[in-house]
Amino acid sequence: MNEAAPQAATKPAPGASLPPAGNGVEEPKSSGLKMAAIVVLCLLVVAGAVWLSRHHTATANKTGPGARALELPPVPVVAGTVVQKDVPIYLNGIGTVQAFNTVTVRARVDGQVTKIAFIEGQDVHAGDLLAQIDPDPFNAALQQATAKKAQDEAQLANAHIDLNRYSEMVTNEAVTQQQYDTQKALVNTLLATVNADQAAIESAKVLLAYTTITSPIDGRTGIRLIDQGNIVHAADLTGIVVITQLKPISVVFILPEQTLGPIQEQCQGADPDLPVVAVSQNNTNVLGEGKLAVIDNQIDRTSAQITLKATFPNTDLRLWPGQFVYARLLLSVRKGCVVVPDSVIQRPEDPFVWVIKNDQTVELRPIKLAAELTAQVKQGENIIESGLQAGERVVVAGQYKLQQGSRVKLADASGESAGQSPKAAGSPKSGNRSKSKS
Repeated sequence: MNEAAPQAATKPAPGASLPPAGNGVEEPKSSGLKMAAIVVLCLLVVAGAVWLSRHHTATANKTGPGARALELPPVPVVAGTVVQKDVPIYLNGIGTVQAFNTVTVRARVDGQVTKIAFIEGQDVHAGDLLAQIDPDPFNAALQQATAKKAQDEAQLANAHIDLNRYSEMVTNEAVTQQQYDTQKALVNTLLATVNADQAAIESAKVLLAYTTITSPIDGRTGIRLIDQGNIVHAADLTGIVVITQLKPISVVFILPEQTLGPIQEQCQGADPDLPVVAVSQNNTNVLGEGKLAVIDNQIDRTSAQITLKATFPNTDLRLWPGQFVYARLLLSVRKGCVVVPDSVIQRPEDPFVWVIKNDQTVELRPIKLAAELTAQVKQGENIIESGLQAGERVVVAGQYKLQQGSRVKLADASGESAGQSPKAAGSPKSGNRSKSKS
């Protein structure tokens, strides 16, 4: 009875829950294992971070092919060399070509045009026949004046004979002094009439000569303004043809009034005829070279500009009346200037240039340009007052990708770098593929 009681006591009753597993001495041992695992994991993370840091530092200090892949590729640029030379200083103005002489040929007598003797656009010389007006009416007038003179000359001769007779008779008192004086007055009257007849003859000859219309100057004829067979009048304003003298020819241009002083100073020198160059509208083609002829005697008060006139030989006829041109007056020649192309200069605020150093990196260099008046040099060039020296290399094209210290590779103006085709130099993708292969 006593031994069976403990066994019944230890047996769980039906429906009773079992005690949780791991109770007792096993629970402290499991917590220690977890803490150890966490510590080991932390040590592994720290060791991995240290290893990555050292690997990155070693790679950054590496000089082999692996380092090239991390560096920025060099920027392709076009380089130029700063030069020192004598630079002509020009004053640029807007001008218009004018014929050296322009004549509208008109009829000076009334009549019918019987002949047109020129071709439109023909070069003519002074005295060349241009047109002929019917001369018959003027020939008749000349003959009439000639006949009238002959009649009056006959009367004058008879009056002279009577005067000589009266001069002998007045001494013998055969005629009175009054009769003698009257005859003498008649002789003088007839003499004046004969002189008037001669003047009429000369006038008739002049009018007859006006029927033959000739060129007054050397030049080129324009479009014919009247056709053969038409009646012309001396009062007509349209004329027959316009003749313009093209050799030489003039260019009238304007400059700001502040340039008048330097121009006058140069005109008072050894060579007062300053050279002037005429340039086309696109400011690229030189159309002719001439000399300054006239400085206007007053300044335009409304525009504050002075008008000048230059003369050009125009032997090749590249200048034409009415043509719009740019006139460039050579003021002086500046000696030993440091010169760079326009594309070299960058002007966000203060002007600067990119200078290429010996290690193929670039340096931003501030510069000072020439003064306003002397800055008008040959098209596409600029004078540098300070900041550059002759012989230095500068970036001519490709500046938009540059930064201070950027490494560059040189290419020619067509975009071809040394040892590469234009396609390889101009295509960033091609450059990247070549680097990955290396």
